[in-house]
Amino acid sequence: QVQLVESGGGSVQAGGSLRLSCAASGYSVSDYCMGWFRQAPGKEREGVASMYIDGGHIWYGDSVKGRFTISQDNAKNTLYLQMNSLKPEDTAMYYCAAAGKVACYGGVLNENRFHYWGQGTQVTVSS
Repeated sequence: QVQLVESGGGSVQAGGSLRLSCAASGYSVSDYCMGWFRQAPGKEREGVASMYIDGGHIWYGDSVKGRFTISQDNAKNTLYLQMNSLKPEDTAMYYCAAAGKVACYGGVLNENRFHYWGQGTQVTVSS
C-alpha cells in the first residue's frame, strides 16, 4: 500500500526557511514522478515542484524558482522541499504526491495525473 507522510511545516517570518519532508512507503520514490503542490485558502491547488530522478528531470513553478529546491534521498525513500526566502504568499497547505513518470513532463503539473497524496503540512509565513 502506497503511503506518503509529510512533515516539516510550521510558522516562520518572511525571509526565513523551512524544509518539508515526505516519507514514502509501499514503493520507491525513484520509480515515480514526485511532486509538491500547495493550496492556499480560497485558491486552487498549484504545482510547486516535481522530480523524476531516473529521468534526470526537475521542474519548478515560476513563483518558487530560485527559492525552493526539490530533492530526494533514495536510501530513506524520502522527498524533500527546501524553501528559502519565504514570502507571505507562500502560506499554504503543502502536499506531496506521486504519479507515473509521464506526469513529470509537459511543464505545469497536472494534479489529476497524481494518484497518491499525503495528508499535507501547513506552512505559514508572516510579514
